[in-house]
Amino acid sequence: MAGALLASIIVPVHASADDIDDLIEALEQVSHDTTAKSEEIKALEDEIAAKEQHIDQLHADAEAARVDVEHASGARAGYQGKVNGIAQSRYRNNQQELLLNTLDSGSPQAAIDRAAYLGALTRSAGRTLDGLNEATRFATERSDAVTRAMDEAEREREELHRKRDELEREREVLDERVHEIEHRVDNLSPEERSRWIAKDGPVDLLGLSLPGAMTGVVASAMAQLGKPYGWGATGPYAFDCSGLMVYAYAQNGIGIPRTSQAQLAGGTPVPLSHLQPGDIIGYFPGTTHVGMYIGNGMIVHSSDYGIPVQVVPYDSMPISGAVRY
Repeated sequence: MAGALLASIIVPVHASADDIDDLIEALEQVSHDTTAKSEEIKALEDEIAAKEQHIDQLHADAEAARVDVEHASGARAGYQGKVNGIAQSRYRNNQQELLLNTLDSGSPQAAIDRAAYLGALTRSAGRTLDGLNEATRFATERSDAVTRAMDEAEREREELHRKRDELEREREVLDERVHEIEHRVDNLSPEERSRWIAKDGPVDLLGLSLPGAMTGVVASAMAQLGKPYGWGATGPYAFDCSGLMVYAYAQNGIGIPRTSQAQLAGGTPVPLSHLQPGDIIGYFPGTTHVGMYIGNGMIVHSSDYGIPVQVVPYDSMPISGAVRY
């Protein structure tokens, strides 16, 4: 499909300005579609990584539950031994009681001693039985926890295999699109390439007042000006749009989501009238692109293949929202 789309992007040998504009528009649409597919794949990779971590945690939970079962089984065996001992003691006492009633039925002190002994034995038996019941209950609960954790881990593993198969299929589609668009951009004429690079209206920073660009995440992003676009790249030598945001924030000890959609969903929404340097602005339906606001109505972004990281007006593309981290 990507090949068919790009094959239709043909410019006459003697191209007019309008012809080149049509080329840029068509090429930009294919680039956006490819970027959107790249963002989908990154989100799928993150989902797979999260599932892998969850499966590891389920196995750890199951192992901890097994250890608890072993300890509880040992405690249960200990309590059972005590219960058996008490039962034997009560049996012996019943035999002795017949003898005491016969030989010493008239002694008040013997009756008192006998009652105290039997009371202590009864209380000990009660505590032991309570301990046995609690150990049995805990062992049963933890054994059930092992079963649940392993069942869930198996379901997660099956889902993970399905997601990995899906990821490989999506990567094949993306690789085809990337190859086609890179081939087309690499073969642009000098005039076409200049128009391609300038499609978002990059500005000359000389004389531009950007007081917020000297520190923090903005300074980290601005330090990447001129570096090439790379599909799925997060630096330090190449970037895609969301990768530039991830890198700039990471340089300042702040972790943010990896994809453009997740970045816009994860921050605190801010109105465009209250933008501050460092805010992330999302672009296009579905937020398939992001840039960082740097002040004075400008953003720094990594937009498309063949275009270096550059500064452009913040409203040079259709805005889907803005957030702050």
